[in-house]
Amino acid sequence: MNLSELLPFTPAVVDEVINVEGDDPIAKRLRELGFVSGEAVRIVARGPIGADPLLVQIGFTRFALRRSEAQRVRIHVAS
Repeated sequence: MNLSELLPFTPAVVDEVINVEGDDPIAKRLRELGFVSGEAVRIVARGPIGADPLLVQIGFTRFALRRSEAQRVRIHVAS
């Protein structure tokens, strides 16, 4: 599943960040920010209009991501 589909406060783990097109600069930047395989992630809040942006926490750091950016992050729910 994609990070954009995760329900708030549900713990999950990053599987991979996919490139939407060739050399995707957004996917590259997400990897640089710490969205790498095995990292714990969760959605802390959603924006009021169309649930955009998403407030995402990875480790102890929080990022505001557009839904289109969060769709690049493949995850699985932590068990």
